[in-house]
Amino acid sequence: MKKTYLLSFLFIILFCLFNAQTISFVSEKTGQPLPKVVVFGKDGNILATSDIDGKIEKSSLNADQEKFQLVYDNIAIAKLSFDEISKDVVKLNDRVKDIEAVVIKNSKPAKYVFVKGNFNAYVTVNGKLNCYVDGIATYIFDNKTKKLKSKNIEQYRVFRLENPSTDRKQTSLLDYNAFLDLPQLPNVGNIDEYKNRKATIKELKGNTKDEIEISGSALQEKEMALFGYRLYDIKALINHSYEKGSKKDLRDFLESNEIGYIKFKHKSEPDYNQLISYKNFYPTELDFRDDNDVEGKVKLNKDNSNYSSNYWQDSSFPNMQAIFASFFKEDLKEKENKK
Repeated sequence: MKKTYLLSFLFIILFCLFNAQTISFVSEKTGQPLPKVVVFGKDGNILATSDIDGKIEKSSLNADQEKFQLVYDNIAIAKLSFDEISKDVVKLNDRVKDIEAVVIKNSKPAKYVFVKGNFNAYVTVNGKLNCYVDGIATYIFDNKTKKLKSKNIEQYRVFRLENPSTDRKQTSLLDYNAFLDLPQLPNVGNIDEYKNRKATIKELKGNTKDEIEISGSALQEKEMALFGYRLYDIKALINHSYEKGSKKDLRDFLESNEIGYIKFKHKSEPDYNQLISYKNFYPTELDFRDDNDVEGKVKLNKDNSNYSSNYWQDSSFPNMQAIFASFFKEDLKEKENKK
């Protein structure tokens, strides 16, 4: 009996110690966890992004930062001091805007499903913004199998470093625009496909939407050598959001967010750099059609922007560039619009 009590006591202590290492962001209105809260430091570096349980590691924050800006749904929602953010539970006002309804243009059965929406993607190196792209795109799915047929960009703008290093051995100073792309979305219309793979899946049933997080990792124990470079600690995190209580079909699709992590360096460098890529898509229209042609589609050329309207000025557009610009000013330049 004494042994049982001792084990229970030790378990409680370990549980408390583990919980003490994390911070949980929750909605002050519903008490629900808030995934995808982005924490910026005073210098504009991204320090952490909350997981599906609304948690970040306390170790990612430092008292020297003084102030932290929190961004949720691409909108700055709070500025907190270290004392305010370093609590076990932090309540936030998450309802700064309503969830935009996806417009269904044609609900008749057809061969293809067109999902049009807004996107943004960006890369950070050791927390600092390295490059950025946003725009409007349309995904085409086979209506029967729900498999992705094509990704089509219609407008976009690109921001890149003004004077990146040309020394391939200084990996923290390179331009990583090669990571800029749309989210993949291969199984967003058939979420059960992920269950047949070696991935960790979590689900959050919220008050306004259901979220599913799929995560996986590689090279956790040993680095990989490639052309004089070293890669290590690769992780991927995908979050798909759907209508609350839905079947999680394409009709129910609300949002997708992908985060990729990789530690990278040249063999001559002593320390790894943390590269993180963020890719986000927000559907606005759903259409059913028998043809698979998208009018006005363009090729993503990262040496220039390509747009015919100021789409980012729409109040519903996920304009993260405005958040970044408040920190970095002239560090990144928009590439010339060649529409």
